[in-house]
Amino acid sequence: MDGIINIFKPKGITSHDVIKELRKHLNIKKIGHTGTLDPNATGVLPVCLGKGTRISEYLLNVEKEYIAELTLGLATDTQDSEGKILNYSNKEVSIQDIYRAFDNFKGEIEQIPPMYSAIKVKGKKLYELARKGETIERKPRKVHIYDLQIKNIHENKIVFYVKCSKGTYVRTLCDDIGKLLGTYGYMSYLIRVGVGEFKICDSISLDYLKGLDREEIGSFMYPLDKSLNHLSSITVDERYYKQLINGNIIVVKDFDNLESKLDQLLKVYCKDIFIGIGLLIKRNNIINLKMDKVLI
Repeated sequence: MDGIINIFKPKGITSHDVIKELRKHLNIKKIGHTGTLDPNATGVLPVCLGKGTRISEYLLNVEKEYIAELTLGLATDTQDSEGKILNYSNKEVSIQDIYRAFDNFKGEIEQIPPMYSAIKVKGKKLYELARKGETIERKPRKVHIYDLQIKNIHENKIVFYVKCSKGTYVRTLCDDIGKLLGTYGYMSYLIRVGVGEFKICDSISLDYLKGLDREEIGSFMYPLDKSLNHLSSITVDERYYKQLINGNIIVVKDFDNLESKLDQLLKVYCKDIFIGIGLLIKRNNIINLKMDKVLI
């Protein structure tokens, strides 16, 4: 079994729990996911099987999409509903101020990673230190908010949609918005509705999948190349086939309009099949194709 399955992770289990259950059910060794989803969050969790595990690194940087709820007036130590309440405010905030605050977080922004996160500092995960009551200085990180839309406002609760880059903490976004409004805020729920090409409407529940046999599961499997639709592609003549699968660099000067794709990862097709991921590089003013990973 080689490919990606779009799993809907339920609340209350870890991403690792999903992998553990699927490994046992499918009796497969090569299996992994493309990015952790917190236990209290639900939604899209792409799971890589067989050769699919070899493309997981190319899926880590794709855009993520979420529906989240921000509750104003409270701050917690984890910035979500699982933490201890640290601060409280009964300040009333106008709808106009809320919309203006959200507008401030579109585009490239800086976030300070939360203490309750898996980021390592000097070999220690931050959440391990946080559980001991320790707090250390964290450097701000640049992330990108591609889209941010308020969907509903009811009393002190704001439901919103966000499309963001890798490394964005939605709970930190909630905390920062609360602070900008002169109050507090925490993330009261989170649903991941998209990871690149994988959307929640196409996901399959873990329980449903466990009721299927291997052949039926195969019908829900995304082929390797279809899982990488965020990458451009290139088709090369079959005379290059053996050279490419053996890791040799080939000259592609007979291809047009490739300047814009220099130094970009590309899906490579040859003999009408997907053979792997390649990279266009320029040497002595000549464009070459180098395989980054052969997948046949």
